[in-house]
Amino acid sequence: MAKIANYELWFVTGSQHLYGPEVLKQVAADSTQIAKALDESAAIPAKVVFKPVLVSPESVSALVAEANNTPACIGLVMWCHTFSPSKMWINGLKELKKPAVHLHTQFNRDIPWGSIDMDFMNLNQAAHGDREHGFIWTRLRLNRKVVVGYWQEQAVQEKIGSFARAAAAWASWQGAKFARFGDNMREVAVTEGDKVSAQFKFGYSVNYHPVGDLVKVINAISDKEVDQLVAEYEAVYDVSSDLRSTGSRAKFVREQARIELGLRAFLKEGNFKGFTNTFEDLWGLEQLPGLAVQRLMADGYGFGAEGDWKTSALVQAVKVMATGLKGGTSFMEDYTYHLDPANKLVLGAHMLEVCPSIAAEKPKLEVHPLGIGGKMDPARLVFTTPAGPAVGASLIDLGNRFRLLVNDLEVVTPPHAMPKLPVAQAMWKPLPSLEESCACWIYAGGAHHTAFSQAVGSEVLEDFARIADIEFVSINAKTDVSEFQKELRFNEVYYAMNRGWTI
Repeated sequence: MAKIANYELWFVTGSQHLYGPEVLKQVAADSTQIAKALDESAAIPAKVVFKPVLVSPESVSALVAEANNTPACIGLVMWCHTFSPSKMWINGLKELKKPAVHLHTQFNRDIPWGSIDMDFMNLNQAAHGDREHGFIWTRLRLNRKVVVGYWQEQAVQEKIGSFARAAAAWASWQGAKFARFGDNMREVAVTEGDKVSAQFKFGYSVNYHPVGDLVKVINAISDKEVDQLVAEYEAVYDVSSDLRSTGSRAKFVREQARIELGLRAFLKEGNFKGFTNTFEDLWGLEQLPGLAVQRLMADGYGFGAEGDWKTSALVQAVKVMATGLKGGTSFMEDYTYHLDPANKLVLGAHMLEVCPSIAAEKPKLEVHPLGIGGKMDPARLVFTTPAGPAVGASLIDLGNRFRLLVNDLEVVTPPHAMPKLPVAQAMWKPLPSLEESCACWIYAGGAHHTAFSQAVGSEVLEDFARIADIEFVSINAKTDVSEFQKELRFNEVYYAMNRGWTI
């Protein structure tokens, strides 16, 4: 599997001078072998780099300073081959700005029954070396992921891979910019939030840009550029004859192509990783961006409708997490229900903006009236989503903290055709059931907009929440509504009290 954007995980081993040079030489050799195996693992989408064994407070602090100042380093994989006195880690860990996974393993899988002696015991004592290391993380009240098991096991490597995906997404947020064309949809609460708190917490900025500034860029696009993009549409999508370049309704597609080219130019020039818009502010635009947004999302941009900047950022992050994996990721909305007692389902869609990365078949390029916004009929891609597991995630601003809410889903093939539905859609059964899932979602304050993904699961998103140091709440096959409500109440107390904890 290709590595994500040349990102690196640094493999860091703890020991001490007490064991002498020969033991430390062996520790380094063993650690090098583990780092090499992890680097070669298809489950880990980042380069794993061995770093010299840490044996003193000075070496720990130096390593942390180097990691903090190396943009390619997205996190540390830490392991104590021998015993590593935890006080020597304090100053370094207090300064650590990169996420970490604590790998609790040992070099040998089996006890050498016939030859085990004290030399072997002194070398291979991660069983209590890692407990010492874990204590200091807990004592410092620092987040990390703990992975336990033999380093050659696929399950262990997959857990490290999950962490790597989350860490890569976190790195992509640091200094990222998201453009908000227009403001929030009027009187809507959940798509709003504190952008200053978000920048402080997550590292990205969200700023308003007048739609008129975008329109200037769109209007500067040449007809030749539009011709080239329309030809690409006709080669890639299923396009009816009346919408092709010589067709009677070609103008609708050409206008969307012009919007796409303008949006791309604006986002590229400003180095943005995502954007929002709202149908309540389309000044100077001939259409609500539909096909344009879909194609930009397919290329990795985040998007949120009606000014929903939190979902735009989350979609972009999940797309980074999903790099190289089968399945797509899209902006999504829980739109309407099928409440047949024998087969209760959710129909997910949006007015236009569903990413074709989740399409089960070749998308159809269509033009239909929108019925909202008062503009020209917009072009969009229409398709269904393949059956299989998925997640829907919502990032919520609760005032005193951010909550990442995730629901496990099972996407299904629609039981009947919907020939008059003029938008892309996904249909799913939310776990554990529609009633329990929806009740929990509403109790938790989840938004109607989500980042929907068939590429990543709940573990990666939980790792991401841990890195971001925000609340994570999961709705899954084992969720009980009463217990879920208790979890929310307990979390409320925890986050209120946690502000007062000291180390």
